[in-house]
Order: sequence, then structure tokens, then C-alpha cells
Amino acid sequence: MKSKIICILAFFFFFVSSLTFAQKDTVHAVAVKAKLKGYPVSPFKDTLFYVYNNVGSFSAENRANAISEKIKKLYEDSFFDPDSLEVVSSDISEDITYKGDFILMSILENDAKVENQTKAFVAKRNAALIKRAVIYQNENYSQLPKRLGYTALLIFLIGLMLFVVNKIFNWVKLRILKKSDKYFKGIAYNNINILTAQKQQFLSMKLFGFIKVIVLIFIVYLSLPVLFSIFPATEVYTTTLLRWILTPAKLAVMGFVGFLPSLVTIFVIIIIFRYSIKIIKFFFDEIKKENIKIDGFYSDWAMPTFNIIRFLMFAFMLVIIFPYLPGSDSDIFKGVSVFVGILFSLGSSNAIANMVAGLVITYMRPFKIGDFIKIGDVSGEVIEKTALVTRIRTPKFEDITIPNATVLSSTSTNFSANTKHSTNGLLIHTTVTIGYDVPWTAIHKALIIAASKTELTEKTPEPFVLQTSLDDFYVSYQINVYTKEPTKQPRIYSSLHQNIQDSFNEAGIEIMSPHYNALRDGNTTTIPSDYLDKDYETPSFNVKNKS
Repeated sequence: MKSKIICILAFFFFFVSSLTFAQKDTVHAVAVKAKLKGYPVSPFKDTLFYVYNNVGSFSAENRANAISEKIKKLYEDSFFDPDSLEVVSSDISEDITYKGDFILMSILENDAKVENQTKAFVAKRNAALIKRAVIYQNENYSQLPKRLGYTALLIFLIGLMLFVVNKIFNWVKLRILKKSDKYFKGIAYNNINILTAQKQQFLSMKLFGFIKVIVLIFIVYLSLPVLFSIFPATEVYTTTLLRWILTPAKLAVMGFVGFLPSLVTIFVIIIIFRYSIKIIKFFFDEIKKENIKIDGFYSDWAMPTFNIIRFLMFAFMLVIIFPYLPGSDSDIFKGVSVFVGILFSLGSSNAIANMVAGLVITYMRPFKIGDFIKIGDVSGEVIEKTALVTRIRTPKFEDITIPNATVLSSTSTNFSANTKHSTNGLLIHTTVTIGYDVPWTAIHKALIIAASKTELTEKTPEPFVLQTSLDDFYVSYQINVYTKEPTKQPRIYSSLHQNIQDSFNEAGIEIMSPHYNALRDGNTTTIPSDYLDKDYETPSFNVKNKS
């Protein structure tokens, strides 16, 4: 009996103690709660719950405001999914998250003690309050219709803007084409027709069309960030799209600003070299015009020498400018430079040889533009001399291109070198062979008469005849006549040969050698009948018997 009474008393004592401690905890929690100031979480005017404790330097008020802003973002999400709002436990807190990675708030041990509840209980309660509030707001104050309306309006405005811009471009293009004669006159530089009017118009219209496409794409691209900013779910792409444009643009602008000092230096260097070249060109122009004379320096050397000096000065200018170019010290720039240098070295050996040969030919002065020359088997007038080739136009109007290296290694004959006014001219000649039976004086006289009748020849000095050989069956007579028209040699020779035939026929001299044989008795003379007497008769064939 006593033992039962003792057990009952012990149980009663334990129950009373528990109540006392629970009452003490409640009283303590109420005291703490009364001591701390609670800050309401009210994203939609009505308070959902309070936040009492600080977290480090993050005050309770700041925590409440941050939680409210995050809840508002859930409401702004037009595609809010209530099931994606859940409580995730960690070692030190219970986290209310949305879609796994967006943390709305964290409930710590102190937060639970203030309300005399467990962390899990407070987290589940707050999550339910947040879910209910967001759903209520979406059902009664949904932003989706408004956002869809804004989207439709913006798409309409974008389409209208594209339509107007396209119309403006088409109108401008039509106006340009109507006045194409005014705007497109071709592009020429130093008598070089770079672009005809038709080509200029074609390229301009292509460029105009390209600019139109770029403008339309640019309008659409800049409209996308505005369109994406309407919906919170796509608002993140707004920054990404703008960054794709603004980041390269910023880098380009900052790079250009940083390059400005070097650019000014490059401009100064270019201006100095440009005016230096102009001064040098003026000096060589005076030499070319023979206003300035330098012993041993010919006037036709002026421009080639100036071109060499100009090339060297441009090369020197590039060497000076190179360090100021953007990216000149980069490995890519160096690699490209080396690659181009190797290609130039391997692929330009023949070109370099021809350029060196052209330079040597210039200072050798074997011929100039307009001279009638012969190089190898090619004869004609020099129509062009470049650094790589020499072009010759033959009497048959065939343009032949000869590499300068070939010109330098071949023997060249200049027929125009001695055809100036102060010289006798070019001595052209041709040879006829006449038998020993004709007196040489008669042949000389006939040849000189023929030469004096030839067109484009000089009368002074007079033509002369040379007997160049005494062969087995005939004598070689060479007629020499001066001319100052070397480019017309084929015509002169043709006239001379015609006159020789006429002169010999008139003198009664037969041109029968070297391969013409005839029995004089019984054969008609080789002289044309126009030159024979009217009573001429073919001699008969006679045989005499001396026995």
C-alpha cells in the first residue's frame, strides 16, 4: 500500500514539474518575443508572418524586406508552379525554395525558439502562407493578361517599325535610281577607269540592300530585350542580349580611345613622309624637264629613280608605323607576318629577278618607249616598260611581252638610237647579186637611182653602194640609204626593192643570179616586155661550123 502511494506521489511530482518547466519555457519565449521587435513580411499589403532575429550583419528588417521582394518575384512569374515551392532541410536551417535553386528564406534555430516551435513547423507554416498568398494574388490580380497585351502591342509596333523602315529604304532607292545619271558617273583616278557608271550603280545598290538588311536585323535585335523584359521568366535574357552588343561595342570604343595617341602619331608620320615625297618628286620632275642638270645623270633616269626612292621611303615609313599598330606585338600578328614573308620569298623569285633586271635595264638605257628595237627574233616598237616586263608591238601589230630577265640576257638592237635631228639617221641596206658580164658602174648608177626614188629616206647624205663580195658566178652589190623612220622599215624596204627592179629594168640589166641559168641564144630576155623596144625580137638559136 505504501509503495503505491509513493509511486502516485512521484508521478504527480513529475507532472507538476513538467508543467512548471513548460510554463517557464513559454514564459521565457513570450518574454524573448516581447523583447525582440518583429518585422512583417508583407509583399501584398497583408502581413504573412514576422521576422525577429538578425543573421550576422543582416538585420531582421533587411531579412523581412528581402523575403518580401523574393515573394513578389514569385507573383511576377506568369508561369508560377505552386508544387515547386518546398522546404529543404540542411544542417543548420530549414530552407523554403522554389524550383530547387531559388531560396526564399531560411529558418534558423533562433527563429523557431522565438515562436516556441520547431524549425520544421515554422518552415512548413511559412511555406504554406507564401503559397496561399501567391495563388490568391494570381487568381485575383494576375499580370498575365496585361503582359500578353503588352507583348502583342510591342510585336505590332516592331512590325510597324520594320514596315516603315522598309518603305523608307525602298523610297530612297527609287529616288536614287531615278537620278542615277546624277549620282553615278563612274570612278576614275589618273585617267584610270576604276569603275564604270553601271558597275558603280550595281555595287552601290548591293551595299544599300546590305545596309537595309543590317538595319532591320538591328531593330529586331534591340526589340528583343524589351520583349523579354515583359515576362520575369525571360527577363534574364535581356541582360544577355544587351551584353552581346554592348560588351564588344565597349571593347571597341575603349580600344579605339586607347589607340588614339598611337593614331595621332601615325598621322604625323604619314604627313611628314607625304610632304617629303612631294618635295623629292618636285626635284626629280625638274630633272626630267632638264631644268636641273646633273653631270652623268640622264633625264630619263629621273622617274625610275624617284619610284625607287618612293618605294624605299614607304617601306621605311611602314617600319616606323608598325609598332604603333594595334596587335602588332601579338603572336598571331607575328605568325601571319612570318607566313606572308615565307610565301613572298618562295613564290617571288622569278618576279624579283625580273624586277632587278628591269632596274638594270633602266640605268643601262638600251632603249626607251617608242624606239624600234630587236630582241632575239622579235622586232618592233617599244610600247611599255614595267618593273617586270617589256612590251613590243611588231610591224604586224602583234603585242609581244618579254620578261625583263630575258631582255637583259639577250642581245638587243636599237634601230632608233641614231635617228635624232643631229644625226644622219639609220642606215638601211639590201644586196643584189649581178653577173660579171655587167659593168659595175652601171649597177652602181641603177642602185643609186632606185634609192633616191625610195620614200621615207634621206637625200643627204646621199645613198652609196658597196661591193661586198666577188663570188664564183656573180658580184654582191649592197645599196645603203639613210632614214629617220626606223619604225617604218618594212615599208621602206618594200619601196626600195620595187625601185631596184624598175631601175634595173629601165637600164636593161637582168637580175639573173644566183640560181637563174639560161642560154642567151634562142631565149627571151628576163626584162619585162614593158621595158623592151617595140621592135625587139627573140634571138634565134645559131650553130656555127668552124671546120
